Amino acid sequence: MHLETPKIKQEAGGLTEKELDIQANAIFLVPARDFDANVLPFGKEIAKRLKRAGHKLDGDKVFTTDLPNPNATRVAIAGIDPAASAFELLTLARQLVAAHKGQKPEQIAVACFGLAPKEAGRACEAMLAALLAADFPMPDYKSKPDKPSRLREIHIYGHTSADGYVRTVAEAKGNNLARWLTALPPNELTPGHYRRRIERLALEYKWKTEFLDIRKLKARGAGAFLAVAQGSPEPDAGILHLRYTPKKPAGKKTLALVGKGICFDTGGTNLKLARHMHGMHEDMEGSAVALGTLLALTELKADFPVDAWLALAQNHIGPKAYKQNDVVQAANGTTIEVTHTDAEGRMVLADTLYFASQKKPKLIVDFATLTGACVGALSTRISGVLTNREEFIPVLIRAGTDSGERVWPFPLTKDYEEALKSDIADIKQCTLDNDADHILAATFLKKFLVNDPDWVHVDLSAGNHKGGLAHIPTDITGFGVRFTLNLLLDQKVI
Repeated sequence: MHLETPKIKQEAGGLTEKELDIQANAIFLVPARDFDANVLPFGKEIAKRLKRAGHKLDGDKVFTTDLPNPNATRVAIAGIDPAASAFELLTLARQLVAAHKGQKPEQIAVACFGLAPKEAGRACEAMLAALLAADFPMPDYKSKPDKPSRLREIHIYGHTSADGYVRTVAEAKGNNLARWLTALPPNELTPGHYRRRIERLALEYKWKTEFLDIRKLKARGAGAFLAVAQGSPEPDAGILHLRYTPKKPAGKKTLALVGKGICFDTGGTNLKLARHMHGMHEDMEGSAVALGTLLALTELKADFPVDAWLALAQNHIGPKAYKQNDVVQAANGTTIEVTHTDAEGRMVLADTLYFASQKKPKLIVDFATLTGACVGALSTRISGVLTNREEFIPVLIRAGTDSGERVWPFPLTKDYEEALKSDIADIKQCTLDNDADHILAATFLKKFLVNDPDWVHVDLSAGNHKGGLAHIPTDITGFGVRFTLNLLLDQKVI
């Protein structure tokens, strides 16, 4: 895995016909309405072809053509609507990049024509995000793997960003890491293998690490986590704690990122059917998104400390696996009646959230591919969010809208606790009647927070979307890095 990104060059001036002669691939961004294509390089020919195709550059379709120059430059053109949302711009950017699929370019030009500065900035940022996502090679275990040509250079004309798009690059690195890890097959990403990969990354980024293995978790009474881990043939499960510390912290507020890292989920003794078990190596995506967010914040030299707590385990079947009606005790002393062994994510997160909140962070954001109920409510286009701070609700929606990683909030009101009352323990793990399980799961998790931190729970219903989502071209989306950075750096919730 190489997280290096192409070199980004910027020029305030426009792209000329002469410069196009050395570019094999280009993307033109123009106004969606009242634009005269004749002003483009090779504009008369492009205008003629647009008319022949009946294409009006209206902002929702991409026009692709090969120019009549020595390089036969492949050009993809789209109109930019100033009212387009971030999600719509990112989706259009993915389509523009896809027009060059099969070309294997080593460099590509992105050129703005006739766009206002704000529109050009938004469009160029979306294009760069889409290019960096498409350029990243995902795991390939074929006997004769493809050898994709990586981009060496992205050349942007007609608009310049003062900071060189450092945040877009950092977000892309974090998202690429999350997608790559999530795509690894389960025999390649056991909890032990996963931990060792992360520890190598921690050396590179100078993160402090601590691994709470099974022995340490037993000493801390983490019975909720251990109940899930006890069915595994290998005792490699545990909670990996990473810490980034800025050289000059701006204050005392800290952030905790928590991620569900179930490297494979069989469903346990409540065994999944084959069609539902397929793809369950992706059940660790929450931990990968937490890790990718940590990496992005480190790249950006965030001025606040960040802790990442990754709950690494597998939900296996076997003679030692936990079962329905077991009663276990979590690290905070709460006793839990096990109701369904396939609700293992909230079990490992319970103890992990308790340990994270013991450190008194200002804000905890946890990520998990947690419930089918959230997919049922929102589909795989949007992820669900729940929070213990009602005033965060409009802020969360705005962060999703502005980042293009859309979220929608659900209530976390006290009356939902009634469904989790147990006759034999302090709380039930879940119910068996699919009664708003995404809300019940968050209601359960909230019980394990101490010191009253601000808390946002992200149920990653959009972690996998067939055909890609927004700027991401792969089914595995790595959803959450852009959303969280917007929440932290733009909405300033910390």
